[in-house]
This record gives sequence, structure tokens and C-alpha cells, in this order.
Amino acid sequence: MATRGDDGVIFEFVSIGAYVKVSAIDPVTGVEASIVGDPLSGEMTLRRTALRKLQFVLDKKKGGRP
Repeated sequence: MATRGDDGVIFEFVSIGAYVKVSAIDPVTGVEASIVGDPLSGEMTLRRTALRKLQFVLDKKKGGRP
């Protein structure tokens, strides 16, 4: 299932056995970051974690955080 967040980021949730893979995609650059987590953590926690990873990847590509 793919959904769009308030900030335009696209989120995709895929159940894999007892886990869920969450991908966050920046629609402007096409950069994607994925995490695997426990579905019992809740959708908002998983979204927030994937979004933080996406921001890390985008910052790294811009020469930001090491």
C-alpha cells in the first residue's frame, strides 16, 4: 500500500512475514529509503522512522551530515 504524507513524501508498506518494510520516497528527487520494523510499533512510528532515514540519506547526498 502506498500513501502520500502531508509533506509530499510517498510511503509504501509491505508486509513480510512478521515484519513490515516501509519505504519513504522523495517525489522531487526520487530518492528512496527503507526500513524494516515490527508492525506492532504502529504506523506513525514506522512512518517517522522511515522519514528520518530518508532525511539522513538526502542530507548525505547534499554533503551534509557524515
